[in-house]
Amino acid sequence: MPAVDLSSHPGHLARRLQQAHHLLWNAMVSEETTSPQFAVLNTLVADPGLDQRTVGERVGLDRSTIAEVISRLDRRGLLHKVRDPRDGRRFLLRVTDEGLRTHRKVSLRAARMNQVFLAPLAPEEQTAFLQLLRRVADAAEELRSPRPVDRAATDKDGDW
Repeated sequence: MPAVDLSSHPGHLARRLQQAHHLLWNAMVSEETTSPQFAVLNTLVADPGLDQRTVGERVGLDRSTIAEVISRLDRRGLLHKVRDPRDGRRFLLRVTDEGLRTHRKVSLRAARMNQVFLAPLAPEEQTAFLQLLRRVADAAEELRSPRPVDRAATDKDGDW
């Protein structure tokens, strides 16, 4: 079988896009506050007092990843956990004053970075690109709990 054209493989392109985003983020935004950490802070600035599970769902992070992100933000003093008075088993999350300062600073830098990141596209292409990315990302959320796949039906040779 000949080599395939990876420029037509969405996963390959998504990985390249993520690498470019990571490099730009570290160069233009922050080396200490990661993009997922910013997403958590941003979610809590918009809606203070959410629990860890809800924040994870909103930013698209699995349970173990959101736990680690929350732990790092807590250790840095950017958020604090308060036991839920209605359910003592869970904690509600709030951004600290230092977390608000970090959020403000990172928000401004991220906005500039996004301009650079999307600069190869005309304004209307940027809008369309973001709409398409959002649609694919939203659909991909369903893949987190996939239904069983009949592999034999997906490939007549039985190979992947």
